Amino acid sequence: MDWQGHRGDNDMLYWLYVFMAGHGWVGQNFSLQEVIFRSALAVIISFIMVLAMGKPVIGRLKKLKLGDKPEFHNDSLNAMNVGKADTPTMGGVMIIAAIFITTLLCARIDNFYVQMALMCLIYLGGLGVIDDWLKLTEKQRAEGSRDGLMWWEKLVFQVGLGVILAVFIYHHGGYAQAHYLNWPLLPRDWVLPTGVFAVLAVVVIAGSSNAVNLTDGMDGLAAGCMTIVSFAFMILAYVTGDARWAANLHFNHIRLSGELAVVCGAMAGACLGFLWFNCNPAQVFMGDTGSLALGGTIGYVAIVIRQEPMLLLVGAIFVIEAGSVLIQVGYFKLSRGKRVFLCSPIHHHFHLKGWSEQQVVIRFWLITGLSAALALATVKIR
Repeated sequence: MDWQGHRGDNDMLYWLYVFMAGHGWVGQNFSLQEVIFRSALAVIISFIMVLAMGKPVIGRLKKLKLGDKPEFHNDSLNAMNVGKADTPTMGGVMIIAAIFITTLLCARIDNFYVQMALMCLIYLGGLGVIDDWLKLTEKQRAEGSRDGLMWWEKLVFQVGLGVILAVFIYHHGGYAQAHYLNWPLLPRDWVLPTGVFAVLAVVVIAGSSNAVNLTDGMDGLAAGCMTIVSFAFMILAYVTGDARWAANLHFNHIRLSGELAVVCGAMAGACLGFLWFNCNPAQVFMGDTGSLALGGTIGYVAIVIRQEPMLLLVGAIFVIEAGSVLIQVGYFKLSRGKRVFLCSPIHHHFHLKGWSEQQVVIRFWLITGLSAALALATVKIR
């Protein structure tokens, strides 16, 4: 996809090209126009950015005493996690900052889809900051103060965001393919009315945001899985935004949506960089600040490029984690106190069954990698 008008004020990388060409570091045929190049560059830049921010941000979080103390309704889990007390949380601010700055550098900032992605990222990141802050300050204030946002309060804000994004996306994508339901084994010419599109957007964005949040319960688990999922959607966004690739693979071609590949690249790099500090034993947690923002933004990308089923497959671990909570809560209420799992989300169940934390995390990464590979291998099934 060409970067139209790449000499305009919105194209920061053009000046990098001028500098590099002036020093003879690149040839005259070298171009910073291509989305795939800028996506790869976004991975590298955001990765380095998080590495650079890591130590000072973690130090600052410690000084502010923004340390988390994981608490569970299970004495065995509390004993297993006693060493994590006072580990700084809200590390998601590094991820969000790296994604935001990298996107400004590498993507077309005049692109509508990019602007909405950044709005989604900041909005949900802000929601996470409020939730994390209330949880942390609750431990320092008088008993009776609220422990974070209520689940329904978060859901209200997520639903509101989903509706706003859906309306803007639907009316911005005025050409037919942006409104087609592109699901395997179903006709490709099913046009979604505005109301149905809005409901779908709310379910995907809120569901994805909360699912990643539930997955963020072990060192490196959510960050590692999100790295893989972001790489997969970087490829899918590029294909959807390129007319030839979309036609060859029977994707809906969503004009200008290829720029979201750059956003996904920035997400992948930022999560990879965060793993440097979040791998076991973690020096910092991303908190709701990072997990809500990452999950909601990848859900937004899936909605724009009309690849919602791919999100279910690529992000199978997130679906399993969220599903285990729904099953546990539902069965507990229906059976008046009985449980399906030892503890939910399901990663805690396996931990209590005897898997070490590292085993759970690495095995879940492997499942995510396999599900992403399977999803990409089935792109022609339409």
